[in-house]
Amino acid sequence: MSALHISPDRVKSILNMLDELYPDAQCSLDFGDPLQLLVATILSAQCTDERVNKVTPALFRKFPAAKAFAEVSIEELEEDIRSTGFYHNKAKAIKETCRVLVERYGGEVPPDLDAMVELPGIGRKTANVVLGNAFQIPGIVVDTHVARLSARLGLTDKKDRDKIEQDLMEAVPRQKWIQFCHQLIQHGRRICIARKPKCPICPLLPFCDYGMKEHPPKA
Repeated sequence: MSALHISPDRVKSILNMLDELYPDAQCSLDFGDPLQLLVATILSAQCTDERVNKVTPALFRKFPAAKAFAEVSIEELEEDIRSTGFYHNKAKAIKETCRVLVERYGGEVPPDLDAMVELPGIGRKTANVVLGNAFQIPGIVVDTHVARLSARLGLTDKKDRDKIEQDLMEAVPRQKWIQFCHQLIQHGRRICIARKPKCPICPLLPFCDYGMKEHPPKA
């Protein structure tokens, strides 16, 4: 299946239902500028946004600019972010990314996908989070929820996240990309959970390939 072959009416029905369910869906990471969101997104890997939001206020007061992150010792930074898990890799990514931001971009995060994915440890998902939420530049963020739900809804049959991103870009109108991903993430957290999705109470059930197969309509 390709996103090109999905009925536009079906996509519209899914989008309309998501708008009804999650009209105010937005980024759940707390941030004040693009750099803060970039750091918070790095910290959110394998960690809840709630935990990240407990760590970042003190972190951002201590390190108010990219130069401060770039100059701190790796050991000190690791200690500051230890509770988010995988702190060795995260500290290295933050420090190296901020070093490049200082050297190439005057300490500012460039509002450009190609430039962002060249930063150390920054992939398309993180780049699209920052571009969409800090710069309002549309992009598809394929996290674990978006990947799972888009497959269950029949919006993609791909496993590779870059290919999922391409399918969703084809299926969903560009002006909806940012909010659509936030809506899928909220729905994935509340109803369409990984192991035991709550299909019987899901308003999207009529449009869901997975749900209709697991819970076919009664004759």
